[in-house]
Amino acid sequence: MITLHHVPLARSFRVLWLLEELGQEFDIRYYSIRDVSMRTPEFLALSPAGRVPVLEHHGAVWFESGAIVQLLCETYPEAGLAPKPGSVERARYLEMLGYAETVGCLLENLNLNQVFLRPPAKPSAVVVKLLNARLRAALAAMEARLEGRYLLASGFSAADVAFAYGFELARYYVDLDAYPRLMTYWTRLQERPAYIRARARDGQQDIYTQEFYPVPEV
Repeated sequence: MITLHHVPLARSFRVLWLLEELGQEFDIRYYSIRDVSMRTPEFLALSPAGRVPVLEHHGAVWFESGAIVQLLCETYPEAGLAPKPGSVERARYLEMLGYAETVGCLLENLNLNQVFLRPPAKPSAVVVKLLNARLRAALAAMEARLEGRYLLASGFSAADVAFAYGFELARYYVDLDAYPRLMTYWTRLQERPAYIRARARDGQQDIYTQEFYPVPEV
């Protein structure tokens, strides 16, 4: 009764991971970002923008990963993966969800410029350099602010799921060894049983064709 529409290594991985953290049983319907499978009338009826994730949840249809993360935490509050409204950590939690989208938008623009544009269309070296610098600055800010084991002092939350996905993908564009606190944090998250299960179900990604995309020369 729960079906996740998913592209391997796309933002839908956030939902896949969170569902595993919540201990929910669900099916996965796989798509590719490189074909027209997300442009069919059937899929567009579920996702107006033709993007994943889409979550069919007991008769409801939800799209947008940030919204789905919040909806799942509200639907299963007993898991304790989101601070309740009015709690001390609620503001920090919402800030981190928003910050995860800031990182995600920078990655999306780098993907468009360095992964999906092909000759004769060539990415602007100036634009890529600026995006890369902004991504490094965003990660550096989190490196400076991270003090505990997780983003919230109370422990692991859905904010970690949202942010850590972007940190993982940043490896295609920046040297993550420049952020030792975040690397320790990320290693800790990778050891979570739910993450291991989610990665096993993620599927074979066909977004990135190389291990690292350097900033092109101006």
